[in-house]
Amino acid sequence: MAHIVVLGAGTGGMPAAYEMKAALGSGHEVTVVNERDYFQFTPSNPWVAVGWRDRASITFDIKTYLSKKNINFIAKRVMKIDAEGSELTFDDGETLKYDYLVIATGPRLAFEEVEGTGPHEGYTDSVCTVDHAEKAYESYQAMLAKGSGHIVIGAVPFASCFGPAYEFAFIVDADLRKKKIRNKYTMQFVTSEPYIGHLGLGGVGDSKGMLESELRNHHINWITNAKTTRAEPGKLFVEEIGSDGEKVKDHEINFDFAMMLPAFKGVDAVMAVEGLCNPRGFVFVDEYQRNPTYRNIFSAGVCIAIPPVEPTPVPTGAPKTGYMIESMVTAIVHNIADEIEGREPKTTATWNAICLADMGDTGAAFVALPQIPPRNVAWFKKGKWVHAAKIAFEKYFIRKMKKGTSEPLYEKYILKMLGIEKLG
Repeated sequence: MAHIVVLGAGTGGMPAAYEMKAALGSGHEVTVVNERDYFQFTPSNPWVAVGWRDRASITFDIKTYLSKKNINFIAKRVMKIDAEGSELTFDDGETLKYDYLVIATGPRLAFEEVEGTGPHEGYTDSVCTVDHAEKAYESYQAMLAKGSGHIVIGAVPFASCFGPAYEFAFIVDADLRKKKIRNKYTMQFVTSEPYIGHLGLGGVGDSKGMLESELRNHHINWITNAKTTRAEPGKLFVEEIGSDGEKVKDHEINFDFAMMLPAFKGVDAVMAVEGLCNPRGFVFVDEYQRNPTYRNIFSAGVCIAIPPVEPTPVPTGAPKTGYMIESMVTAIVHNIADEIEGREPKTTATWNAICLADMGDTGAAFVALPQIPPRNVAWFKKGKWVHAAKIAFEKYFIRKMKKGTSEPLYEKYILKMLGIEKLG
């Protein structure tokens, strides 16, 4: 009997556990380890931050649902990974042996890289976790109580997931318009991207022109190539960098409410394993999602090492979208099953990007095939149908996670909704 441990219980880890158990059956043991005892549907956090969702609607108790599929669950923080000895050590000193480890932790949010940022020890908010989104909601309500103000939304250097920043800017704009007070607030978008719509992907289709137009239409000014250097109470300090990498201008931006997405790094226990990660703590994987140094460690999602699509004046990372993560998970499941049966792994992930981005009362969808250019397919479209589709997918995904499904949700739902038979 093999023991497979899935480290992380997010939108990669939960499907990995369900799919692994379905593939391996009762003859092998699957355990999920996560420092929190609840699942959170991270894509909905921007809605939580303006009060359109609450914690109860996007979270659920992990153990209740994993146990129905005979999957073990441990709600503890991993302090050490002994990759040579195939053992985890928890914060209470207890240990857990594994035959195969699937790292799906997501990132560590490196607020410390920009002084004064972050929702707990800094002066800016975040929508990266449901806790952060609830704190952002409190800050947002405090700003609304003032009756007017300046809002700053964006992403700092080394951020790699820019979609939620755009989503949140348009969601806030829509919320203020619904309240009929949009005229009382100025908004500014501050991003490390070299241009609007870069998205860490070098742009997708006409994302640059379309998103610039949307920002103009919603009276949201912007600064690109923005190297945010620090935050103080009510003030963001930004260096605007030219295409040659030299500073063009210093900005001191006043704010009453600021949501700045942080840089990502690997989680501490993963980052500490010699030979497992790159310098920022992201796990090296081969074409089979397997670490080249430790052959019984696989990884999927935001925590894997993918080089930037292109050099940029201010550092940016490459995003890992839901469809891409789902494909990585499926590859891992097939490859571990092959190894257990004594076969060589042969399944590779489909590195294509599909994203539904909410914009408050409309939305944008993009497809990049493959994610890294040059591409066979690259399009970017908007419409109210995307807003409706994202709401529907949220409910669909959470319902399926509670049922313990092992089917590919992004491929089954989003590709069908977009009228695409398959992304190969």
